[in-house]
Amino acid sequence: MPVISTHYHEPMNTLHRTATLVLLGLAFGAAAQPTSPSAPATSTTAAASPAGEPAVENSDLNAPLFYQLLLGEINVVGGEPGAGYSLLLDAARKRKDPDLYRRAVDVALQARSGEAALTAARAWAQELPSSPQANRFVLQILLALNRVAETTPVLQAILQASPVIERNDTINAIPQTYGRVTDKALAATVVREALEPSLKQPFHAAAAWTTLGRMELAQDRLPQALAAARKGHGIDPASPFPALLALELMERGQADAEVLVREHLQANTTQSPSNFAVPLAYARILVDLQRNSDARTQLESLTTRQPEQAEPWLLLGSLQLQDNALPQAGASLQKYMALARQAGDERSARSLTQAYLLMAQIAEQQQDFPTANAWLDRIENVDDILAAQMRRASLLARQGQMDKARELLRSQPERRPEDARLKLVAEAQLLRDFKNWQQSYEVYSEAAARFPQDTDLIYDQAMMAEKAGKLVDMERLLRQLIAAKPDHHHAYNALGYSLADRNLRLPEARQLIEKAISLAPGDAYIQDSLGWVEFRMGNTVQALTILQGAYGKRPDPEIAAHLGEVLWTTGQREQALKIWREGLLLSADNETLQETLKRLQVQP
Repeated sequence: MPVISTHYHEPMNTLHRTATLVLLGLAFGAAAQPTSPSAPATSTTAAASPAGEPAVENSDLNAPLFYQLLLGEINVVGGEPGAGYSLLLDAARKRKDPDLYRRAVDVALQARSGEAALTAARAWAQELPSSPQANRFVLQILLALNRVAETTPVLQAILQASPVIERNDTINAIPQTYGRVTDKALAATVVREALEPSLKQPFHAAAAWTTLGRMELAQDRLPQALAAARKGHGIDPASPFPALLALELMERGQADAEVLVREHLQANTTQSPSNFAVPLAYARILVDLQRNSDARTQLESLTTRQPEQAEPWLLLGSLQLQDNALPQAGASLQKYMALARQAGDERSARSLTQAYLLMAQIAEQQQDFPTANAWLDRIENVDDILAAQMRRASLLARQGQMDKARELLRSQPERRPEDARLKLVAEAQLLRDFKNWQQSYEVYSEAAARFPQDTDLIYDQAMMAEKAGKLVDMERLLRQLIAAKPDHHHAYNALGYSLADRNLRLPEARQLIEKAISLAPGDAYIQDSLGWVEFRMGNTVQALTILQGAYGKRPDPEIAAHLGEVLWTTGQREQALKIWREGLLLSADNETLQETLKRLQVQP
């Protein structure tokens, strides 16, 4: 008797497991009675089962088909996926079974045979047109094969098969589905053709126009994206979809999109939870744009209309704290904490930590240090302990114990690899907040030396070198950063602005800033730098135009300082005073603005 090689032992074990899976998935409880190869599959009655237990439904899988499936899986396990795929696909066609079609697709994909996977998926869709998954697989495989032009009928079939009540969700998911396609213009053309019927249906038109807008946005065609959002909004002003697209466009610098958002909010004044996403997202974007007053107005309205929603209370409390409205901030945060505890989910638990930190900050600003520490004591999550200790360090520094504050930060355990960096950055920021520029520079230097590949640390070190009066070091570090990362637009801008602000090498300064603009054309701060260097070079009219555009895009105290000075020197003094007052409302202690007013001897 020949010896059986152990080479076959593992495949046989794997075969056993595979066969078990097939039996469980396709033929659970099958009566494996011998039948002739030509015998048709017969349905069996439910097997008897003990009283009180559900009856077992036997499969109608016959012996030849069972053997075919088993042989197919043996081939897959044994390294012959092509043969296994053919057997599985043939079995799927015989049984018209979506699970078998899915298995055939999976085997083809595992074998990296996109064409075979496409064949199986198309057979599945043709044989079972009501299957919601079949055409989705066809679409995904076509996109993976970069056969974008062939996806139009498939996408149309998916949309048509989607229930009306769910179709808007399907439409909204299209941009993400096509997100990795390299030919964005072709993808937009295909999607537009597929959505043509939806554009004419009032219930779906707003979602369809929004999706077309997102396809334009993927090509950086912002005006066209805004036009699509407007069309969708015009058809259904109450729909949130065009408004959410408009918010994205606001983030990308399309100021005109805000009108659409405001019109949507005016059309939705009910307390429905569905009217919650847009105003909250709008408030967050206003915060990002440093329009805190407008953000507070939105959040106060939202918390009045929907007081049971937790998130707006947290954001409102943080804004009230920034505005030094401490009693109001405390009340908003208390309201948030009560709602978050009711929710009791993990996300709320993490946000509660943020609320505790803000409450500690309120107590700190009120010089109530024991209460501040009591709030910090509530933080139990290990991942948030370092944030709590940073706040404790600030408490110590406010009490004149900077050395103890620094020691507290340095003594924290490093539970994760990134904790070492966080500790050094926290220490440097603490020293910066208390205007210890030289010591902050030294800590940033230590961090940059410890993490030499971290370009953000080099940038922060350079900025602190400027504060410490180490201008030669600042320029050296920024040029080092540009050499290491040629697309670091902040580095070009910082170096160009520093030269312009000191009235040095102005042509070179403008060249550096123009390079930054080419890398980040929508950045208002870089436009501010360009306006400032034009002013330094005597191009006052051009400088005024650039600075007005930057300030309109992002109201900011530093931009206000520069714009106000250009207005002041051109004789438009009332307008300059107005801009400066707005800047002071944004940040009364902004160094650039305060230095400008002091130098020009102005009391706004």
